[in-house]
Parts: sequence; structure tokens; C-alpha cells
Amino acid sequence: MSNPLLSIIIPTYNRPHLLPLAVETALAQTIDDLEVIVVDDASTQPVELPSNPRLRVIHLPTSHGGAGARNVGTEAARGRWITYLDDDDQLLPHMAKVSLEALTQTTLPAPVGVISGIEVVNAQGQVTGKRLPPPARLRGAHFSLEELEPGLSYNTKQTLVVEREVIRQIGGWDETFRSRVHSELFLRLNPVCTIIGLPVVTYQLLRAQQDRVSRDPKLRQESFHRLIEKHQDIFKAHPKMFSELVYQHASTSYQIGQNKAALAHFLWAVKLHPTHILGLSFRPTLSQLTKRLKI
Repeated sequence: MSNPLLSIIIPTYNRPHLLPLAVETALAQTIDDLEVIVVDDASTQPVELPSNPRLRVIHLPTSHGGAGARNVGTEAARGRWITYLDDDDQLLPHMAKVSLEALTQTTLPAPVGVISGIEVVNAQGQVTGKRLPPPARLRGAHFSLEELEPGLSYNTKQTLVVEREVIRQIGGWDETFRSRVHSELFLRLNPVCTIIGLPVVTYQLLRAQQDRVSRDPKLRQESFHRLIEKHQDIFKAHPKMFSELVYQHASTSYQIGQNKAALAHFLWAVKLHPTHILGLSFRPTLSQLTKRLKI
């Protein structure tokens, strides 16, 4: 296929038991005008997949990391539009169709990208949660730092469909990040590209997997502070949502057992915007944190 409409890029590393299902869901889209590009980021055992005319596998001799593998796939893509699928997640069959229809039907000035909803699925295959994105963030906004409509979520960035050239023009994925790669990309993307959100689930996030880079405690802390340092001017311009971002990081740090980091970030969030943070239902409470740390 020389010039498909859509390229689906799947970076992968040492997940031979999960990758085939991700690839299957990408190839099973209800439109045929697409290609699937698997970027094998120097897996211990090189990826082997059944031959398919719409599937290409790129083997990297040395690891580029998740962001680097996405960049390799972006450069190799032949489609006008591009999307990315984690190798331990799945696309629902209508993902490509509804996303491309929204992009071709919008009257908003180009460039425009689209995101949609996510289902969270546990180890038993049960849907345990659903996230729907905000309806629109116009070009010039800063996505997750803008006020969020009730009941909606910014955590659907994995569903992005956007023109390949837009990703290339903003410099691609920042390869210095191993975690927070989507958050970092969107802080550069939204200022130059409108992002519309669809109230439909198209992507399944499989929470059964315990080895996600995003859950790595050390990488989470390093990448979080790298993100703030790189975009500090943007964060300072949005103190309320910045405080909530720090608060959410504190909560996640607590959940994965990083109690000192959780306390430090909770106090930081309060300092940034006390009235907003103290009005939230924080779990754990400050007293629980200090008790666990024996302060």
C-alpha cells in the first residue's frame, strides 16, 4: 500500500505475548485504507508476526526508548494521518472510522487533531472505568492545563489522530522523556493544533500489565520534574490546573508506595493553589501521609 489514509504505529519492546493482539485490533479496523507499522525497539527476541500486506515491522538494532520508537514510526509512515497504539492495549474496530470522519467533517481551521474515549480493562477482561475527553481545545490552548468540564478527562491522549506532518513540524516526540511522553507532546501540540474530543470509546487500556514504563516509580518522578522544568512558563501561567497536576502526581506517588514524594508534592500543590487543593477530596489525607512516614 503506497499511500494509505492512516498509519497506525505500535512501538514495542519485549512483549511477544501481548503485541499480536494489539496488531490484530489495528488491522481489524472497519476501514481498509490503513497501514500498521510495528517498531521493534531492539527486543531480546526480534518480533515475528504473520505476514500481512498492510503490516510492516521495523527492527531497531539498539533501543531508542518509547518516544524514539514513535519517531522512527512517524518518519516511516506513508499515511496523511497518524495514530499510535501501545503494544499492551487494544483499539476498538471503529476507532479509525469515527476519528477520520470527525476530521473530514470539522469546519475548524486546520490543523486539527482528534481524541476519543478510553475504557480501562482489568486482568479478567472486565471494564472498570471509562474516560471521555473534553469536546474541544482550540489552537493556542494548553490542553490539560485548561479548565476541565465536569465528568470528562484529559487522560485519553493515547487516542490521538493527527496529520503526520503536524507531529513532524513540532519536532516529534521528545526522546529525553521515558515517562510523561504524551503529556509533553500535547503541551507542544495544542498551541499549534486544535484538538477536538469525541464522546465515544475507541481504545482499551489494559491495566492487567504491571510493567508499564509510566508506572516505574523512579521514571515517574524524574519525568514529572523534567516536564515542569521544560514547560515552566506554561505551568506558571495556569496555577490552578498546575496545582491539580501536582496533586494528582502526589496521589499516584502514594498509591505506588512513594510516600515521601507523595507528601512533598501534596504540600507543593497546596502552596500553588491552597483553596483549590484543600477543596479536593484527597486520598490519602495529610494525616495519613504523615502517620505512614512517622512524622
